[in-house]
Amino acid sequence: MHTDHTGLVAALDIGGTKIAGALVDGGGRLLVRAQRPTPAREAAGTVMAAVGEVLDELARSAAWRRVRAVGIGSAGPVDASRGTVSPVNVPGWRAFPLVDEVRERVGGLLPVTLVGDGVAMTAAEHWQGAARGHANALCMVVSTGVGGGLVLDGRLHPGPTGNAGHIGHISVDLDGDACPCGARGCVERIASGPNIARRALDSGWRPGPGGDRSAAAVAAAARAGDAVARASFARAAQALAAGIAATATLVEIEVAVIGGGVAGAGDVLFAPLRERLRDYATLSFASGVRVLPARLGSDAGLVGAAAAAAQELQLWAVPAGR
Repeated sequence: MHTDHTGLVAALDIGGTKIAGALVDGGGRLLVRAQRPTPAREAAGTVMAAVGEVLDELARSAAWRRVRAVGIGSAGPVDASRGTVSPVNVPGWRAFPLVDEVRERVGGLLPVTLVGDGVAMTAAEHWQGAARGHANALCMVVSTGVGGGLVLDGRLHPGPTGNAGHIGHISVDLDGDACPCGARGCVERIASGPNIARRALDSGWRPGPGGDRSAAAVAAAARAGDAVARASFARAAQALAAGIAATATLVEIEVAVIGGGVAGAGDVLFAPLRERLRDYATLSFASGVRVLPARLGSDAGLVGAAAAAAQELQLWAVPAGR
């Protein structure tokens, strides 16, 4: 397919809380939006019905006739080679044939591209955000879990199943705590929001008024000088630094872009992260890697799902890295 500047992509961002949809143009603008809560505890068909409602709402827009493709970013694991998804927090979907279901829902004629949500965020940050202009980048989402994706040689690198760059499950503590994934000492087991909060509580941190036990509350305490809260963020920063350094050593990334709720902690996370990165990214070709906050907020999944589809189909001239 040749560059089509008038074409739109129907983008879906599917998570355990909400199913968001939008029609996205070649400038990354969201022209029409639709959203439904994810019926995460319901049967497979009920979850798909919510996806269908989002698509139907988008299809009622006059702009739908300009749609050339559908892009999906989904919580994982995903398997793009088979077109299936098995989101951890949507138990009714196990090897669910999402690509076929969506293709059928939109009339069977539009190409459908599926990537994991970390890869979608990466596509968005490379196209419109902090990784723009960088040919080699790791982008990460640090929130309830830790996901990520890679840009190599100026192109999104989703890998055969759409999960490449999943830094959350690199082991950085060989004999560390068991991770729900089955391995030990994973980045996610140390650096995700719930694990930051768990470690602070286990070490004696006491939530303030209202009993807020979230990572955001730990971050607020750290900013106010609480030593235990600061130590929990420092440990998360150390795990992230080790994972970023491992990635830089393997594939020579120039930047690591970090988004997600935990990145909202700001310097409480980024200051110790940049400091610890110097301890791990020591070889000359890895030591120049820079850590940047993500620029796109909650729309990154939609923008990135559209960018992933557009790159695959060469629909727009999505800028490559320099």
